[in-house]
Amino acid sequence: MVSLLTLVNTDGLAPSVETLAPALLREHGAEVMEVRRFGNALDIAFVGEAPALLETEAVRWQADYAIQPAAFRHKKLLVSDMETTLVRNEFLDDLAALAGVGDKVKEITARAMNGEIDFAGSLRARLALLEGRPATLLEEAWKGLRWMPGAEALIAGLRAHGVRTVIVSGGFAFFGERVRALLGADAVFANDLEICDGLLTGHPKEPILGREAKQQILEREAAALGIALEETLAVGDGANDLPMLLRAGLGVAYHAKPSVAAAARCRVQFSDLRALLAFAGIAV
Repeated sequence: MVSLLTLVNTDGLAPSVETLAPALLREHGAEVMEVRRFGNALDIAFVGEAPALLETEAVRWQADYAIQPAAFRHKKLLVSDMETTLVRNEFLDDLAALAGVGDKVKEITARAMNGEIDFAGSLRARLALLEGRPATLLEEAWKGLRWMPGAEALIAGLRAHGVRTVIVSGGFAFFGERVRALLGADAVFANDLEICDGLLTGHPKEPILGREAKQQILEREAAALGIALEETLAVGDGANDLPMLLRAGLGVAYHAKPSVAAAARCRVQFSDLRALLAFAGIAV
């Protein structure tokens, strides 16, 4: 089977990588079939095994990389986390800061995203601290929207190549629907907040969309398109993203929490989100 190694740095890949990476593969017994430079990325088609040393060398080259079957390089579905992936915000943290309980909520969020505590339980605990606060805080938090670098280019680039783009978020539909509309993504799935008489009740609407639901949405979307999971791309940064990252054809941990980066098969740490375009064969 022919595998494809793609190396990328969206700020510019060092020219030396074009020589060093194929040489590394050959030195460890792989047969290099083709080397192709495109934009800020490099494709190397090869037969054999990539050496474990590649991870260390890629860090030295400041290159992010993905290895996937060449036959499934072109993806047909993206499923993406939203908060601290497509946007820099954790909107629940932002709401809490506006409500004066930011430190308490932020601590719970950090532990949940690193997989130290259950996501659903952490969501309920964080929301409980907002009970009785005015729902107008949602609009205030939205004003602080900050895009993750490359988010708009990622969605636009994939859609231009016929890829379905789906956002899945453990956050809230109030924000998710607006992010989807601004990016032009095809669909969004997120949690809902309970609001009564203009006040936050401190409870989410059940069921809570968590780690299992994200994986299930990936599988359901692929089935609806009639495609293999090898033709899917997923990206996220938190522990609740990990099941879908491991299930996708190519699951990318994007500037991820340590436990997630350690478990994922593909990590982006030097590039912005446009790295995923390169992994899908689209020049950046």
